[in-house]
Amino acid sequence: MWFQDEARVGQQNTSTRIWAEKGTRPRVVKQQQFESAYLFGAVCPAKDIGVALVLPVANTEAMRLHLTEISKAISKGRHGLVIVDQAAWHTTHCLEIPANITLLKLPPASPELNPVERIWEKLREDSLANRCFKNFNDIVESCCEAWNVFVNKKNNIKSLCSRCWAVLTS
Repeated sequence: MWFQDEARVGQQNTSTRIWAEKGTRPRVVKQQQFESAYLFGAVCPAKDIGVALVLPVANTEAMRLHLTEISKAISKGRHGLVIVDQAAWHTTHCLEIPANITLLKLPPASPELNPVERIWEKLREDSLANRCFKNFNDIVESCCEAWNVFVNKKNNIKSLCSRCWAVLTS
């Protein structure tokens, strides 16, 4: 079972809380440029693995590319259930779905059911918020680095994304 989602990361970035000396007012730079990228991420909490792509757009073709990468991560001879929200590029009949994947759509307007949303919070909190990006390539490199640091830490995915209601038995 996989959970999938995407997040926009760009120069119009998230501001989060920061440490500051009591009585001071810390400043955070806010960019005015509009370059951005989309981080497509999917995780399998049971196996503690994740797959991601950083792409310039979020559309059907981008989703197809991501599903292809997820498909490669599914063990040979197994079938993956990929849980997605109801973004237009997830629900279109034009989306080519690999043979070893079935999509399960979450109810509309229910981001709390998708644990990948927690990963976006964590990545922003740890490394993507309160910063300036030079250009598109800097955004891509920062997203890749943040994702790789997160997924390469043992049990990060399992501890943040496991849900008692989402357990498959053999």
